[in-house]
Amino acid sequence: MKSPYAYIAIEGNIGAGKSTFAKILADHLGSDLMLEQFEENPFLKPFYEDPERYALSVELAFVSDRYRQLKQRLGARNLFRQKLIADYSFVKSMIFAKANLPAAEFKLFQTMFKLMEADVATPEVTAILHPSPEKIRAQIKARGRSYEQDITQEYLDKIASHYQQHYRYARGSRILWIDTTDLDFVSNPKDAQRLIDLILTPRKPGVYELTP
Repeated sequence: MKSPYAYIAIEGNIGAGKSTFAKILADHLGSDLMLEQFEENPFLKPFYEDPERYALSVELAFVSDRYRQLKQRLGARNLFRQKLIADYSFVKSMIFAKANLPAAEFKLFQTMFKLMEADVATPEVTAILHPSPEKIRAQIKARGRSYEQDITQEYLDKIASHYQQHYRYARGSRILWIDTTDLDFVSNPKDAQRLIDLILTPRKPGVYELTP
């Protein structure tokens, strides 16, 4: 199936499988792939050790890096010729900032974010991978990033809640909530294909809750 969409973002909680599936989808379509450069954020590891001290620093670093990357990749492309798959959307910055920052700092962050957001293209489809909490924790453990191993379930639940709040409405795009609990798109090609077909199905803008 060819993609009817030029720009697709794969989203979801920490450990949901975003990058892994974005690579699978981009390879399937022969599309450009844009992955978040999280390892370049010098405040990420310190944030997990001392969230209150480093929350603003980590979010400012992420939003500036995402803005720069999106402007470079989307500004130089012809969306009608070359398709793009990303493992994040720009609004991820707003979702995590709202979850991590105190009210006064979030208000400042929000003002800056809105100025930047107006200059960034919106994905035609945002596919939110939504596995069970148990599967998320298993995948976090399996990928072995040391600074993630002490993430609490409470924090993961908070991030999930902020995703749900933000994506409650479509805002002119296609928001796909996809339950991936029973899918193994890494080891099972049939599961990967089911997920690909679900995302590439032509749809009108709206919010959809889907189970492959």
